[in-house]
Amino acid sequence: MTEKQTVTDVIVVGAGPTGLLLAGDLAAAGLGVTVLEKRATESTLTRAFAVHARTLELLDARGLADELIATGRPVDSLKAFNRVRVDLGHLPSRFPFVLLTPQYRTEQLLHDRAVKAGATILRGAEVTGLRQDTEGVTVETVLDGATTTHRARYAVGADGVHSTVRDLLGLPFPGESVVDSVLLADVRLEREPEDGTAAGADENGFALLVPFGDGWYRVLAWDRAEQLPDGAAPGLDLLADITRRALGEDYGLHDVRWSSTFHSDERQVPSYRSGRVFLAGDAAHCHSPAGGLGMNTGLQDAANLSWKLAAVLSDRATDALLDTYQTERHPVGRAALRASGAMIRVAVAQSAATRALRGALVQVAGRVDAVVDRGARTVSGIGIAYPAPKEAHPLVGKRVPDLRLTALEPPREGEPAAPQRLYEALRAGRFVLVSNDEVAAADPWADQLVTAAPADPHGKLRDTVLLIRPDGYAAWAAVDPGAGELRAALTEWLGEA
Repeated sequence: MTEKQTVTDVIVVGAGPTGLLLAGDLAAAGLGVTVLEKRATESTLTRAFAVHARTLELLDARGLADELIATGRPVDSLKAFNRVRVDLGHLPSRFPFVLLTPQYRTEQLLHDRAVKAGATILRGAEVTGLRQDTEGVTVETVLDGATTTHRARYAVGADGVHSTVRDLLGLPFPGESVVDSVLLADVRLEREPEDGTAAGADENGFALLVPFGDGWYRVLAWDRAEQLPDGAAPGLDLLADITRRALGEDYGLHDVRWSSTFHSDERQVPSYRSGRVFLAGDAAHCHSPAGGLGMNTGLQDAANLSWKLAAVLSDRATDALLDTYQTERHPVGRAALRASGAMIRVAVAQSAATRALRGALVQVAGRVDAVVDRGARTVSGIGIAYPAPKEAHPLVGKRVPDLRLTALEPPREGEPAAPQRLYEALRAGRFVLVSNDEVAAADPWADQLVTAAPADPHGKLRDTVLLIRPDGYAAWAAVDPGAGELRAALTEWLGEA
């Protein structure tokens, strides 16, 4: 074997959606990033279909949301257990729906963005070793029979449930199997469900139908009486039977082109950081497919971590900023486990008493708008907030909606037009400062900031100055602050001018 060596700023292990979004962000920030992917070719296997509102906002901040929406089907309401309809149309977002599109389409957009920004993606690179010291991380791979050593200041394991990075770090992954023998299949239907999708359950199991958008549908089903081993290929008759009982009809299910069986675990690593190595996505947390939270939570992990790595590697922040990845995202991962776990446990309830309780709870929830609304905000990600100091303004740590903006002063000749929305402004990968007043105190940080005024100068933000992080959360806010107070906040978040 011959041995080679590469040097870069960040090594990302895993070229799934989480790793690709992270790599694209880092490369767009001008950093060197190498993605190591064990698979020799891009995967066409779709695990995730649902892209929730908060994830679409983050993709909008990267100029990708509209292009992805064009590949799929927006659904503004969902039905649970054939009774509760969750209306997403009231979500306070530019995207009041869940987008149904195969995972590989999301991956393709993120892949193209990362490559265009300058990321290096090595496929067929199997990670065989990892060690770190006070200066950086060394990752060993085998590619085409050659051993390569990759050196970087930081590394991120985004390599899925069976993470090699997590194993090499010796990190525990505590949890349990939630449900066995979940059936997956790609099929055609003679009749399309009324809402495009269909989901339901009976006393023996559940079924879900989701469209690919090209005439094929994904079936996800479970039946307590049909427990197949992992990897078994369920046949047409079994899939149709479970679907018919759970949904009331099988929609003329036919032509199975692929099918398999898997079990669903519920696990979370205690710490998302180990020295100079971080875990993100399924490498850090995994849970049942209920709610479609897996890919979305991973993409939001990446959006939280990427700007922090960029700030530290550009010497605009200390390494301590990276510890907030754990304090902010670990509770979100835990909440995703609990939410999806509760949904799947309710769906597979075994005893008659538990099923009766499920029916009663579903009936009550369907009548209480506040309960359904809270569930929609939780699953969509719109309701996620991060811890803030006790004395902070109420907006700090909260997700900022897509504010309408206007320029503080007209652009000079030859300059591009100012962004008209917050998530357009965030495409620069910088902090955004929103204020009605003159912000000359921010001039020393002009190369790190986008400054704008709210389009409605008499609205809720008329006296509030708001500093928004690159991931769309409020870093700092104050009512009518003085120049010294603003400078102090900018120094805290952006470093010395």
